[in-house]
Amino acid sequence: MPSQTTEVRTAAFTDLDTRTFHDLLKLRLDVFVVEQNCPYPELDGRDVEPGTRHLWLTDGGAPLAYLRILADPGGVARIGRVVVAPSARGGGHAGRLMTEALAVVGGRPCVLEAQSYLVDFYAQHGFTVSGPEYVEDGIPHTPMRREPTR
Repeated sequence: MPSQTTEVRTAAFTDLDTRTFHDLLKLRLDVFVVEQNCPYPELDGRDVEPGTRHLWLTDGGAPLAYLRILADPGGVARIGRVVVAPSARGGGHAGRLMTEALAVVGGRPCVLEAQSYLVDFYAQHGFTVSGPEYVEDGIPHTPMRREPTR
């Protein structure tokens, strides 16, 4: 269960201070590149796009969990880089962050590329499988979509 002192933060790139952006990138790199052993271009240029929103949970210090929402063509939101710090796993942080992200997305259609073992987690948030499983960087992924809500 998330701590009562855990706070949700949301910012565009231009609103992030240098230390916060460093800490968010460190969390992403520590998990996606180091822990999952997937050397890939983590800095893809999309973090700085005007329509991108960064969401993270903090408990007064380093980020506990993070995701970003991208503005894809046609008014579609794309959730990605969903990550929870190893020390914070099992605390409900990913679920809380997804709930917050979907509030930001609002009624727009939303897509994501789930690591396949997490399909059921995303299904709990209204996503359905939208294409065949594929392997990226040695990890099975499944495309998912959440239709607009009214």
